[in-house]
Amino acid sequence: MAHLFISTGEVSGDLQGALLVKALYRLAAERNIPLRISALGGDRMAAAGATVLFNTGGIGSVGLLEALPLVKTTIALQLKARRYLQRHPPDLVVLIDYIGGNMAMGGFIRKHFAVPMVYYIAPQEWVWSHSLKTTRQIVALSDRLIAIFPEEAKYYRQHGANVVWVGHPLLDRIAAAPSREAARQALGIGPEELAIALLPLSRKQEIRSLLPLILGAATNIAKVYPHARFWLPLSLQQYRPSIEAALQRYPIRVTLADDSLLVLAAADLAIAKSGTVNLETALLNVPQVVIYRVNPISLWLYRIFLNFNLDFVSPPNLLAGKAIVPELLQENATVQTITATALGLLANPGKQAAMKAEYRAMRKAMGTPGVVERAATEILDLLTHH
Repeated sequence: MAHLFISTGEVSGDLQGALLVKALYRLAAERNIPLRISALGGDRMAAAGATVLFNTGGIGSVGLLEALPLVKTTIALQLKARRYLQRHPPDLVVLIDYIGGNMAMGGFIRKHFAVPMVYYIAPQEWVWSHSLKTTRQIVALSDRLIAIFPEEAKYYRQHGANVVWVGHPLLDRIAAAPSREAARQALGIGPEELAIALLPLSRKQEIRSLLPLILGAATNIAKVYPHARFWLPLSLQQYRPSIEAALQRYPIRVTLADDSLLVLAAADLAIAKSGTVNLETALLNVPQVVIYRVNPISLWLYRIFLNFNLDFVSPPNLLAGKAIVPELLQENATVQTITATALGLLANPGKQAAMKAEYRAMRKAMGTPGVVERAATEILDLLTHH
């Protein structure tokens, strides 16, 4: 039986990993390839049928200082996973995003096992590369690099990687989303009611850095639109107590939900942290305001030592190469600016229509559905021809 090992971290990696695991098992069964998948991942990958060795869903962070408390946990998980692999050698390894953990894991695999290694959803060096050293490392680790953005494919190909572009896997996830009408019916939202999705976090640090900003803005919006209804999808159940405690401090009713796709499909507006969720929102045609903050010292360190200065951070703007959604970052992310930007969008149907038109153009740069199937095919082909 072929043993495939997948290494990823954070909530988004677990989501992409789960889609891949399902596709791999389905295609392997069609080809009569006996397959077992072990992983560093989260609950979604476990539900999809992977044997999750250690749960990495809650150990993501953004920012140098923010990452420090997680270093010890990450190293401990890596060491345990390495011991497992030495007892149960893999036949192929897939790395998904997660630059911190996967650079170390990839180096270990290269040193100890003569097996093919695939990088699926490579770190976004093509956006914010601060050193060619990291790019070269990623290329050296990748027998095949499966790219999801056209610019990512172009960048890594220029640096010598064996690249195939499959498109963005969210196209497959969105295909399963309910229609706006069905979603609003499921959530009990009337045709004329205003529904606002609040998406402040997928990482623990964001409970402190982003949740108060978004709840403060929602409170202000409720003063202008007293009948507005708010939903907050949970990325991880373990955050529920902290979020419920935070909600006690605000005079608005926010419904916690488990299904972010359902909430987004029903929404008239989303106020969201920067990340994969911005693409989901765009694909579901929902106007949005994007915010992000890291520790100011982290940002200073990035700017001074890593020459870190981006035009855009949210995936829709990166894909389009221009500002199609408003980004409120660092000192620009305040309760006042979020409130003003959100109210400006809600009051201006023309602005909303322009954003939706840009979404349609952006979607073309994401490829066509069947993405995860194409990625799984590449991986199984490499496994069987090795």
